[in-house]
Amino acid sequence: MAKEIWKPGNMLYPLPAVMATVAGRDGKANIITVAWTGTVCTNPPMTYISVRPERYSYHMLRETGEFVLNLTTEELAYATDFCGVKSGRDCDKFRELSLTPEPSAEVLPPGIKESPVSIECRVREVKELGSHHMFLADVAAVRVDKKYMDGGGRFDLSKARPLIYSHGEYYAQGKKLGSFGFSVRRKRAGKAAGRK
Repeated sequence: MAKEIWKPGNMLYPLPAVMATVAGRDGKANIITVAWTGTVCTNPPMTYISVRPERYSYHMLRETGEFVLNLTTEELAYATDFCGVKSGRDCDKFRELSLTPEPSAEVLPPGIKESPVSIECRVREVKELGSHHMFLADVAAVRVDKKYMDGGGRFDLSKARPLIYSHGEYYAQGKKLGSFGFSVRRKRAGKAAGRK
């Protein structure tokens, strides 16, 4: 079957649906749902979020230059959607959703205690790209809930049951299919077995 040609658009899906927490200089915090986010660099560890300038959280990001990426789970699906469609101008999202603000180790905005992972970030640069401005940031600290750790001290993604986003819809993560390098390990194992 042939592929159709569409007008240019962002068709990179699925994406993580995260709740970013921000705070103004006055300490007032807000939660904004973001899907335009990802890894930028390993060393130094860097990430980004892209936010429309008209969003309530935008001025807080500009003021303090800090945010926390709070990973989401199936249990947080309702809160994730709510924080994406309701404005902090109209309500206190922490109170409305019974979420617990957790003091951060390195930045002003709090994390969300109910999140399995909170990534504390300091903005290095803002790129005004068009509909969204990209906040390119250094990772200052990472807080991981111990209940999602496996016996070997590693974060177990399947325990967290992460939420992902695609074309305006939320999905639960599927089953694990392999780990980094599994394609090469299978070939090597097969060749080794063939030599016996």
